Amino acid sequence: MATNDTMIAILGGKGMLGTDLANICRQQGFDVKVFDLPEFDIRNYHQLTQAVGTVDVIVNCAAYTNVDGAESEADLAYQVNAAAVGRLGAIAHQTDKWVLHVSTDFVFDGRLNRAYVETDLPNPINAYAKTKLAGEQLLSESGCRHCIIRLEWTYGSAGNNFVTKIVRRAKTDKIVRVVDDQIGSPTATTEVAKVICKLLPKRPEGIFHFASAGYVSRFEMAKFVFDKLAMDVNLLPCKTSDFVSAASRPLNSRFDCSKIKTLLDETIEPWQVPLERFLRRLKIK
Repeated sequence: MATNDTMIAILGGKGMLGTDLANICRQQGFDVKVFDLPEFDIRNYHQLTQAVGTVDVIVNCAAYTNVDGAESEADLAYQVNAAAVGRLGAIAHQTDKWVLHVSTDFVFDGRLNRAYVETDLPNPINAYAKTKLAGEQLLSESGCRHCIIRLEWTYGSAGNNFVTKIVRRAKTDKIVRVVDDQIGSPTATTEVAKVICKLLPKRPEGIFHFASAGYVSRFEMAKFVFDKLAMDVNLLPCKTSDFVSAASRPLNSRFDCSKIKTLLDETIEPWQVPLERFLRRLKIK
């Protein structure tokens, strides 16, 4: 069993989730090593081997996350999101290390009329999602002890995300249009980090879904943000089909989190609570 003197490698530790995870892990007494660009490239086998060899467990937050960009950079996305994850799994298997790997709701096509459970059949509808699913599969095939945690609609202070984008847009545009047919759960990276810290000592294996409790449309989420920030915005609803984008997006991102709840000693907060905390600290230039 892991204890708080466990040495943890966070790959992609300077990104939005990785930053919050490193901070919260340290607050809880874990010994943390952060690996990220430019000093560390997950595609580099030698660097990956060195990173794995110096720690007890590995949390992989490293990813190519430009959903539209992946349509024209599919090979780069595959190298980061799939091939490198497969190599990580092989190294972890050889050294008997446990890996927690971060994945996404985008592995599903979003056509289901209920919340997704872990056993639902993935069907990615864009290049980014295909590479993320391939990463899950290669990690599983590596034979290493591992846990995959799928996330959705994440936001945090260390990265660009839906919340910061719409606030910036509202400061320059008189009218802000947001889709009302994409449904999911806004999920703070601080909440994800707390959950990962709970999983580290238990080292569970398998796939788990995590998101804040409750569901909302992107439009209603934007309305909540603008209301809490007291911003006078002409917010209008529209459909996903109204936007021209390189990559298709799933309309239903709802997760059933019953499985991961059995590992947690606290209830999952409604999405409004962490989002309001985040907005109180938000500073947009």
